[in-house]
Amino acid sequence: MSEILPGDGQKQSLILLLLALAALVVIIAGMRAITPILVPFLLSVFIAVACRSPMAWLTRHKVPPALAVLVVITGLVIAFFLTALFVGSSLSDFSRSLPQYQDRLHGLTQTLLATLQKLGMDTASLNLENIINPAAAMQLVQALLGGLGQVLSNTFLILLTVVFILLESSSFAAKLHAMTGDTEKSMARFRRFISGVNHYIAIKSLVSLATAVIVAFSLMLIGVDYPVLWGFLAFLLNFIPNIGSIIAAVPAILLALIQLGMGAAGATALVYLLVNFIIGNFVEPRLLGRGIGLSTLVVFLSLIFWGWCWARWGCCYPYP
Repeated sequence: MSEILPGDGQKQSLILLLLALAALVVIIAGMRAITPILVPFLLSVFIAVACRSPMAWLTRHKVPPALAVLVVITGLVIAFFLTALFVGSSLSDFSRSLPQYQDRLHGLTQTLLATLQKLGMDTASLNLENIINPAAAMQLVQALLGGLGQVLSNTFLILLTVVFILLESSSFAAKLHAMTGDTEKSMARFRRFISGVNHYIAIKSLVSLATAVIVAFSLMLIGVDYPVLWGFLAFLLNFIPNIGSIIAAVPAILLALIQLGMGAAGATALVYLLVNFIIGNFVEPRLLGRGIGLSTLVVFLSLIFWGWCWARWGCCYPYP
């Protein structure tokens, strides 16, 4: 029998750690490589989970499962069509107007720099011309919104995947139990977990929809261009805890400043502040029963990682 030396255990632990890190790198590289396939699939899973609650409500009211899926999918098709109609046209108009907005923003930037120079500030030594870069700001907005068209182009594949997920959802727990042989107690915990996820996504979707409607209507009253587009962006980014609403507010405030001036930009900022303060601190905690308890730093670092891994849409998918 071979004798185990005192340092062998540490060496084995180090080898296991290195193997785990290598496996993690391979997994991340694989996730990046299959992004065009993985991102639509994850969106399909998210939509299916969000649709599980209305489907369960229909089945509880004696609607056959197949008919319940048909009703839910019909609603989804209508929602996708309306989204493509309004958001797609707004996105196209915004892209055409982008050079004009960049010129206006550049003019505002030069006015700001001239004012700072009159106050005695040396803008050349501070390199403020590069720090305040209007072209980069507007191009960032265009890049973020540009992913909308890519996702909408996969509508048929996404809806088809959602149909299969919903049809299989009622028997998924039983199939998992047959495959793994878990006890009924373990399956009960699994059902509670799935129920909690369904509840969270359903409530978060309703809250995000309410946020989008209020934002779009308010921006329409203020007179900001493309209010439906900014409302839709608020709906998407509201799924990112803590900082998503801040990111959604930036392009709308920037456009209000360019289009209507400082007063409209302040009013737009106030709209986002009030909506997110009231919904985030009163409505959402009351509906969910508790906060999700995520650190803002953790969310920000996750935003960077998933954005690097899955490009634009990696910023939204992982958090639900």
